[in-house]
Amino acid sequence: MVTVLPIAEQILPGASFTDRFAIVVSGQRLDVGAAAERVFRHRPGWIGALMALRNILVRPFGLKTRDEDLAPELERKGMFPVLSQSGQRMVLGLDDRHLDFRLLVELKELGDERQEVSATTLVRPHNSLGRAYLAAVMPFHKIIVPAMLARAARP
Repeated sequence: MVTVLPIAEQILPGASFTDRFAIVVSGQRLDVGAAAERVFRHRPGWIGALMALRNILVRPFGLKTRDEDLAPELERKGMFPVLSQSGQRMVLGLDDRHLDFRLLVELKELGDERQEVSATTLVRPHNSLGRAYLAAVMPFHKIIVPAMLARAARP
């Protein structure tokens, strides 16, 4: 059983999966937009290759795989549309036929020129395809998110 964080009901009601990864950034002053930009800019080639494979595998199921499928009218960080931004939180995400997800990039001031940058993922599967998809991507998710998050500490 996955513990659903209290913020989940505010951001994505009905989310049945959440996780959170965080790093501490020292000696820099980031705002949430700059932190998100660092996390998503110039993703490593191995992540791009995994995403390309994912797109090939899920296209037959009618899932969103192309840039034009991903809310082209919205600002994006990497491939993810920005749904809202306020203060120390940016909410990115997408609704699809199999599941809805949100990714929260948040900053927390720790003092002594240190900030915590965190990434919280919320997922609300709609059907058995969504639950199967979540189970299939989870091992990769647990590697990709911390790797991407670590990029926030790099100028």
